[in-house]
Amino acid sequence: MKNTAVKTVNTSMLMTVITVTQFLSAFMSASVNIALPHIAKDFSMSAVESSWVVMSFLLATGMFLVPFGKMGDIYGRMRIFVLGNIIFTLSSLFCALSTNELMLIASRFSQGIGGAMIMSTGMAIITSAFPPQARGKMLGIAVSAVYLGLTAAPVLGGILTQTFGWRSIFMISVGLGIIIILTISLTIKAEWREANQEKFDTTGSVIYMIAVFLLMTGFSMLPKLPGILMAITGIAGIIAFVLYEIKVENPVLNIHLFRKNRVFAFSNFAALINYAATFAITFILSLFLQYVKGLQPSDAGLLLITQPAVMAATASFAGKLSDKVDPRLLSSVGMGIITIGLVFLCFLDAGTSNLFLITSLVIVGLGFGTFSSPNTNSVMGSVEKRYLGVAAATISTMRVLGQIFSMAVATMVYYMFLGNAKISNTNLIEFSQGSSVIFIIFAILCFFGIFISLARGGKKTHQ
Repeated sequence: MKNTAVKTVNTSMLMTVITVTQFLSAFMSASVNIALPHIAKDFSMSAVESSWVVMSFLLATGMFLVPFGKMGDIYGRMRIFVLGNIIFTLSSLFCALSTNELMLIASRFSQGIGGAMIMSTGMAIITSAFPPQARGKMLGIAVSAVYLGLTAAPVLGGILTQTFGWRSIFMISVGLGIIIILTISLTIKAEWREANQEKFDTTGSVIYMIAVFLLMTGFSMLPKLPGILMAITGIAGIIAFVLYEIKVENPVLNIHLFRKNRVFAFSNFAALINYAATFAITFILSLFLQYVKGLQPSDAGLLLITQPAVMAATASFAGKLSDKVDPRLLSSVGMGIITIGLVFLCFLDAGTSNLFLITSLVIVGLGFGTFSSPNTNSVMGSVEKRYLGVAAATISTMRVLGQIFSMAVATMVYYMFLGNAKISNTNLIEFSQGSSVIFIIFAILCFFGIFISLARGGKKTHQ
């Protein structure tokens, strides 16, 4: 018998809680980017080593998203969502108390596990709680919250880092996390678990997590030989996972969703390419503005606020519009606009004006906001309710894999230009040249993504 939500659930409070968690996750990610130069200084980390403060979070998230998405479908999405908030909050505390780089990276990995539990269930809960005709609007609000978090992070994160130190960023997360957990416990009693009669696929989950770990870690270590070997082994593991999942009765990831659902498959691939081409922008520009342009964290944050602010303003409108207009068209137009913005960023150097940078970020933000909400609506509306947790986890996994690939490209290119050297006045030209090469790669990727987005076919919606 299917277990559905209590009919009297307070949808306003539910949306508020999920929106705040989406805001917080995004705020943490972008705040850490702006604080990286200070973290690297405290722990004497190189540019490649400091990237692991970001990568460890993404690695854990990518490994655990799909298993937790399926757990939510079987055991209860709200249960996993709450537990995720608890782990995320405790991990934030340990990040703030870190005494060395290993402790910080380990705490960020744990934080990523909590983030995976939150991300794999949040969008699925929204899709379960609201009818199809309102789904795009609500998903648009949730996606806008992500961009609002990204908007606030550079400025607030810069001010906190400059005034109280980078540890204060994690303490903000601890305070908000406690409020979120208490609010859920006191006000939301609903639960969703449409696949509660299925068994959890433990073997498939273990194969998946090992394969993703090897693949992501390998990507991050390219072009070194160990990185190549790990990436190849990870790809082999993914193939083994797919072959296993096709045969098992209750797979952790239903491969048939990719084989028989064109909208689901190509929408996810479009998300993968989109995030691969855009995620490292903040990481690159944070370093560029503080090292090459000599700006303070708060001043760099004021410039970097441009992209997420435009994204937040665009995403809500685009999400609502996708309830009426084919999401394929909106997402493809968005991808095209991002490509233009990335081409602009290819020309960054020490003489680049702030106006040129802001214009480039406005274009990228407009394109990203136009792409993201409709694409999410396309994915979530293309599957049956019993697969909502898996669908939410899958698109989140594509996002994280894209983010990992984006960071891997940036790390690999910087390694080619700088080696393991710390960024300093002696190698700023090489750093700027490397940044331009990264943006060229991203622009090519995004241009290819336009055609992937168009290939998904017409709108497909399940009740």
